[in-house]
Amino acid sequence: MQRSISFSLLLLLLVSACVTAAPPQVTPTPEPLTLTFMAGYKPQANLPFVGAYVAKEKGFFEREGLNVTIEHSAGQGEHLQLLTAGKIQVTTQDAAVLLQRRADPGLPLVSIALIGQRGQQAYAALASSGIQTPKDWEGRTVGYKGTPPPDLFALLSAAGADAEKISLVNVGFDPRILTEGMVDVYPLFKSNEPYLIRSWGYELTLWDAADYGVPTLGLTYVTSETILQEQPEAVRRFLKAALDGISYAEQYPDEAVEIVLKYTGPQADPQHMRYMLETELRDAKSPLTEQYGYGWQTTEQWAALAEMLVQQGIIPPLEVDKVFTTALLK
Repeated sequence: MQRSISFSLLLLLLVSACVTAAPPQVTPTPEPLTLTFMAGYKPQANLPFVGAYVAKEKGFFEREGLNVTIEHSAGQGEHLQLLTAGKIQVTTQDAAVLLQRRADPGLPLVSIALIGQRGQQAYAALASSGIQTPKDWEGRTVGYKGTPPPDLFALLSAAGADAEKISLVNVGFDPRILTEGMVDVYPLFKSNEPYLIRSWGYELTLWDAADYGVPTLGLTYVTSETILQEQPEAVRRFLKAALDGISYAEQYPDEAVEIVLKYTGPQADPQHMRYMLETELRDAKSPLTEQYGYGWQTTEQWAALAEMLVQQGIIPPLEVDKVFTTALLK
């Protein structure tokens, strides 16, 4: 009887040991996928660029089982051409330009995340000019880059200014045109040129069309309808990692700037990159992103922007629900 009990206890201990020693369950690693991201401009601290840079350097893409190649557009719409041809899978594009390219020549572009909840551009005058409001632009010279942007006329209308009393001139991309008095009001990118002009010793007065109720949106992460259909998992993994990269950059801006400099090279001014990052982080936030997170976008946002472009004769009416998707954001 004693031997029977001892044997039973021994057997129970052996079974318990086997159960205890069972290996833990291992979460399967995602099947590796590849993707090419092309930033829509040269290396710098535009927020969608930073999201990709940080995701690459901090291993967020690797965590998602994604091998990402980062490239930069040489200009002249190269990134959109390559995207449409399927040579790259994700790029960046200003929301208003995306709508224009959807309308003409009909590129199948789709925004998968709206990073800029406000537009990139503003209008500046030297503080010493005494110009206080857009109404004061009457009788002055106002610059534009390439073609007069639609938000310029919407801003003038919202401010009660008469566009017929303003002299519009094409000024290109050199802000010294403003400091040398060749124009009274200069169009600029909020995250870039104010830093340069102030570093030269000038104070500025800025006007943002969004502050006057004009619908404006900024940079988006963009793919094509075909890529979204054929490679949805790769694009989803990219977006997850890139948005985590943006959140990391907000939490650790000094480290994010150091990462940006790996792409720009040592010639870039770290303080300039920091200014760009902080400016675009502010414009990436809205009540929508506070509720849903970076990149959220709605039909109402896109419809308002499209309607403004239609009113200005920039595009014909189009179906905005085809211009963006929240499926990956969800």
